[in-house]
Amino acid sequence: MDDVDLHREQILRHVGPVITGRFAGYQTSYTRDVRIGQPLLMGVFLAAGLIQLIGGLLRMKPGRRSFKELKKGPEFLVTPVRVRDDLGQTYEVEMHGQLPQSALHRGDLVQLTTSPQKDPHLPVRLVRLVNLTTMQPLTPRIPTMWSHLGPALLLQAVLGLILVAAVAAGVMR
Repeated sequence: MDDVDLHREQILRHVGPVITGRFAGYQTSYTRDVRIGQPLLMGVFLAAGLIQLIGGLLRMKPGRRSFKELKKGPEFLVTPVRVRDDLGQTYEVEMHGQLPQSALHRGDLVQLTTSPQKDPHLPVRLVRLVNLTTMQPLTPRIPTMWSHLGPALLLQAVLGLILVAAVAAGVMR
């Protein structure tokens, strides 16, 4: 048996919604994809494609991303965060997104608000963090489907839906 095995710290999974303790540090970050619903993406893509088609007929140069690229979804940063409570037990939670580097320092007293993830094998997700040492509330932000699609594509989709509604209203008369 190695000395490493004797001194390995036990990392616990917290089940409650609030964890209070000392910030013990960040672990190695990695990326994960945000899933995008196919039917909604298809509707936005087709409505925007109608406006892009009209723009192509008017010789406007559209900047178009492929459906495959949009379907992949945005990636977000996942960083395991460790917190040690008053009893010396260490808990690990997942932080999705980023916080400013200067927001947390090892040993800061923090209160984490967490929520369970869909996959029960994953640690709870950090929803909100309050650095009780500096009294600074922090919320990590992750990209959404709407930010991934972008304002230009969404505007084109809205214009495409308005055009379809106007044509449908004209046909119904």
